[in-house]
Amino acid sequence: MTETAGPPASPVPTVDLARWRAGGPGTRRETAAAVDAALCATGFLLVTGHGIDADLRDRVRATARTFFALPAAEKQPYATEVGGRGWLGPGAEANGAAEGTATPPDMKESLSFASEEPTGNPAVDAEWFLPNIWPHQVPALRTDVQDLLAALRALSDLLLTLLAEALGAGPDHFTRHTAHPTWGFNINWYPGTRTVGEAAPGQYRIGPHTDFGTVTVLDRQRGKGGLQIWTDPADGGTGWQDAPYVPGSLTVNAGDLLARWTGGRWRSGRHRVLPPPSDAPAEELMSLVYFYECDPGTRVGTLADSHTYLRGQLAAINAQGTT
Repeated sequence: MTETAGPPASPVPTVDLARWRAGGPGTRRETAAAVDAALCATGFLLVTGHGIDADLRDRVRATARTFFALPAAEKQPYATEVGGRGWLGPGAEANGAAEGTATPPDMKESLSFASEEPTGNPAVDAEWFLPNIWPHQVPALRTDVQDLLAALRALSDLLLTLLAEALGAGPDHFTRHTAHPTWGFNINWYPGTRTVGEAAPGQYRIGPHTDFGTVTVLDRQRGKGGLQIWTDPADGGTGWQDAPYVPGSLTVNAGDLLARWTGGRWRSGRHRVLPPPSDAPAEELMSLVYFYECDPGTRVGTLADSHTYLRGQLAAINAQGTT
């Protein structure tokens, strides 16, 4: 009897952080090896046992949805540009530009937050640690987002500790540079075709790109117009493919700083978010995305200053005024 081959194993493993934390040396080595292999191949992981409360994430989504449903005139006072704090409206961002691709603006809206606790250095604080903006129409958002941000920062440092182990380095190899880090947090709303119209050629909910920081932690919803990741055919990959989805898990990807920090051993995970699907034009998704970075001025690989690089990449994807 000829056996039918099953689907190929996903290049994106699911890592149980609770098991890794509680495990003995063998379990930890096994987990570290799986993480290293995944970041070498795709730059992506799924994590379970992360401890981020599902009800909290649901509340953030529900409250943000109330804001996004407001008329544009009520959202306009909170309008900002990429890298700022507030509302990124239609046409504000074009992520494909970060990799040098001329692309139409992304088909999304975002509520954008960032690091705000001052360092005491006036120049650094004026650029990277400004107060966040909280829409008065949704007062519950502030408490829930702040609770979520505290949990996401703790998780990101835990992930960097695991990644140091995967690299064979000391546990604080990365986290000694996150005493007062910068970070960004986006609540991305991907509405259906009725709101955003039909996609133009080369237009996506988010265009192809890599993230800019150390690790990105993503809480996403399953959808036809959802996340895709890139595996390079030159290395045996298949090009674009739907990202694996495990209910309750979080998606983690390496960013540009982490790739540079490891001398290119680990890939910065290239990805995109598909436009609203033609067979489900009303599909609406919302993602919670935490971009973790490092302390301002950190030397990363050949970069003398991590944040000069970050500022340049943020400026590249700013599509404000181009539509």
